[in-house]
Parts: sequence; C-alpha cells; structure tokens
Amino acid sequence: MRQLLEIPISELAERVRQGEVTAEAVATASLEAIANRSSLNAFVHESHESVLDAARSIDKRRARGEPLGKLAGVPVAIKDAICTLDFPTTCGSRILCRATKSKSQGWRSPFDATVVERLRVQDALIMGKTNMDEFAMGSSTETSAYGPTLNPWDPSRIPGGSSGGSAVAVAARITPVSLGSDTGGSIRQPAGLCGVVGVRPSYGRVSRYGLVAFGSSLEQIGPFANDTRSAARVLNVIAGHDCHDSTTAVNSIPNFEGACDRGVAGIRLGIPEEYFGEGLDSDVRSQVNEAISALEDAGCELKKVHLPHTAYGVATYYIVATAEASSNLARFDGVRFGLRVECPGSDLKELYGATRDAGFGREVKRRILLGTYVLSAGYYDAYYKKAQQVRTLIRRDFEQAFNEVDAIVAPISPTLPFALGQHVNDPLAMYLSDVYTLPCNLAGLCGISVPARPTSATSERPSLPVGLQILGRPFDEETLFTVASAWEKLCGGFPAPSVAP
Repeated sequence: MRQLLEIPISELAERVRQGEVTAEAVATASLEAIANRSSLNAFVHESHESVLDAARSIDKRRARGEPLGKLAGVPVAIKDAICTLDFPTTCGSRILCRATKSKSQGWRSPFDATVVERLRVQDALIMGKTNMDEFAMGSSTETSAYGPTLNPWDPSRIPGGSSGGSAVAVAARITPVSLGSDTGGSIRQPAGLCGVVGVRPSYGRVSRYGLVAFGSSLEQIGPFANDTRSAARVLNVIAGHDCHDSTTAVNSIPNFEGACDRGVAGIRLGIPEEYFGEGLDSDVRSQVNEAISALEDAGCELKKVHLPHTAYGVATYYIVATAEASSNLARFDGVRFGLRVECPGSDLKELYGATRDAGFGREVKRRILLGTYVLSAGYYDAYYKKAQQVRTLIRRDFEQAFNEVDAIVAPISPTLPFALGQHVNDPLAMYLSDVYTLPCNLAGLCGISVPARPTSATSERPSLPVGLQILGRPFDEETLFTVASAWEKLCGGFPAPSVAP
C-alpha cells in the first residue's frame, strides 16, 4: 500500500472520494511507514487510534453519499511548533515536555491552529507531530530535545532545519505532504537538503494563529510536498485571512494549482550575483545552473540583478530574530506551561531561573541572551535599530530587482547536506548555512524550494539532493508555482531518496 503515499494528493483524494481506496487504508499505509522509518526520527508524537478514527469517519461519510473535501484521506504531518488538539505541542523542547524521554507526554493545546482547522475541514488526516530544532532555532534539526532527525538520502547527514522532521516525513514517503514554519529558511532549506518541494508563503498570506512564536515579524507556515501541484493545493487550503491573526492579509486567494499549468515563455528570471559567489559548493553551483539553463531554453528570459545588502543579511537577521525570540519566549517561566523546577524556600525569580535553565537547550539560551542584549538600554540604537534600518535596505534591494524581473532564482544552501555534528559546536558556521534564505524573510517575500537534479554518487558519498530557490514579489506565489512546475516537467519529476535505512 506504500505506493498510495507516492502519488500526487489530487489523485489520492479523488480515489478516496470515488471509493477506489478507503481513507482507512491510506491512514494504515502512513502509520506503517511511520513505524518502518522510525530510525529517521521524523515524528515525535503520533496516535494510531485518533488517526484511524478520523479515517473511518471519512469513509462512513463517503458511504452515506456526503461530499468530501479537497484533501480527503490525505495524510499530513504537522511541525511540533503548530498547535493541535489531539497531539502534544512541545516545540522540540524539554520546557514543554515534562517527561523528556517520552514522546507521548507534553503540553497540550486547548485549540487547533487555524491551518490545522482548515486541513481538517478539507478531510485531511493529521498523522502526528514532526521533530524540529528546539523552538525553531537551528538549521539542522540537531537541537531537538528528542534527538536529531536523519536525512533519508544519507542517514549520516543532517536534513536541514528547523522543520527537518516535516521535510523528512515527505522525502521518506511517510506522508505525501506536511506543514512547517519558515522564520529564516526553515521550510526552504530542509526542503532543498531533502529533495522535496517547500513553500514559504508571503508574510500575511497564511494565519500564524496557533504557531508557537519565535520571530513574529519573520515567520510563516507553509507546506512540503513531493510535487509542485500538491504543495499548491495545500497552500490553497491553508491560505487566507483569519480574524485570530491581525497580520493576515485580506487579499483574495488565487488558484495556485491552476498556476502550475501556465507556460513560462517570457517570464523574466533574475540571477543575483551575490548568491553565486565565494563559498558556493561546486556541485550545488553546477546543478542550479543546469536548472536555470533549462528554464531559459523553455522560454524564460535571464537577467543579472544585484542585491548589494545581501552580505548584511545574516547579521541583520540574528539581531532582529533573537530580539523577538527574547520577548516571545519570556512566557515559558515554569508557571503557565510545561516544565516547572520546584525550588523549596526560594522566591519566584529563582523558580523562573531554575526552570528556564533546565528547560531550554544551549542554542535557545544563546539566542535569548543575544536578543536581550541587543534590546537593552545603551545597545538598542546601536544594534536593534540599526538592524531594522538595514532590513529596510535589503527590502529595497528586492523591490528594485523586481522592477526588472518577475522572479529571482538562486541556490537554497551554499553546501550539500553536511555531516551530523559537523557544525553543532560552531554557531557561526551553522548560521551561515542560511545565508541564501534569510533575506527573503527580512523582506517579507514568498519563496519556494524545488529539487534541482541530485548529485552523482561517488565512492565517498551517495547521490545527494540540491535545492533550487525561486523568490517572488509579496503575494505573487502564482509565478513561483508556474516556474517551479515548469522545471518539474522539464526534469521529469523529482526522485525519491536513493539511500534509506
């Protein structure tokens, strides 16, 4: 039954609606895949009973002749930072999970996130919660309290982060689609390093109600999928204004699936020189350039563009994001949520300190301290205010570029997936792995990662995925899907991992 998880979700949902396959059979196939691929550590919370109950309910409704939704019987994995009623939400952190060695215990939300509600309305099956860097702070899914997630192309390598579990769930054919969140590249980067499609919608396109906050001015929820059209369908389901999230736009929602059928003749693609400079792996450069050349042959017009403030993107991001994290994570104090370290005879301040020290991992502590520092008296103007000014310059770079082109194409990551543990003690090297994804978030753009052709296997390593990044103007996801779908057709679809445990 595993082949059910490998077909586009439009076809899978139609088979369920027509009664050619039951939702229970699809759910069972996905649950078996979760068990069989458990060594990848993609899932941290799952429940056979709730999933099968939901699937049987869908089958009963179909038998009664009731109409089913756009995602009827489609298994979906949810990042552990997105609230769900029927699974814990622990953000990969000890501070939200009292029993750190148990995946079944943890803080439970009293509500579903808006995106989860919208998936359920369209009859999707919520399979469970996926592993992530703690509070989405990381680029390798190694900072999770549940241990690292492994890349199915080569289990000795990282899958990217922070939404590594969601990317691996799709790449390993455990679920055909999943949701992640992207604050500085946390959907696009793991999608690129795992060989799947990952979409970061424009800021305001998708409700963040029910997403545990990290960097509120930067993050968006978006889908992973094995093909472009499936990602487009999920985005159509979850996008739109939400009264619970004042940052959501009231813009109408285009037909993203329809955009996958358009031609690319005449579309102007910008090639940013700053994204192809020193530090870019030769294999990554070669595979990305091959995809760009193929798009040119298909009718796209190529034009060089300049994004001169890209060099300041990492520094700017790690001031803005850590400042927001410092504020957002103040709520985890040992009183209202999760872990509480009792300190008999001590005062409230000591309770806070003991709980946060025990509950937060090293990377989260590092970012809270940095964010508190840049917001403190005497340093606010020198760091935070200056970073916001540079953020404006980065946004203006993109605005000027989009006066000349319709989309920008570039690599997702400067390197191939690196070895587990390689950068875990080198924060700067880890931060630099997101150098090509951070500017999109600072500017509020939309972006998509689609697989370029994977590298050839060598005696030293297996074939590895390479991500092609396409960036668009705010609220122009249609162009992204058009270009990405054209490349998917040109390369004949995106391959599954060549190596798996």
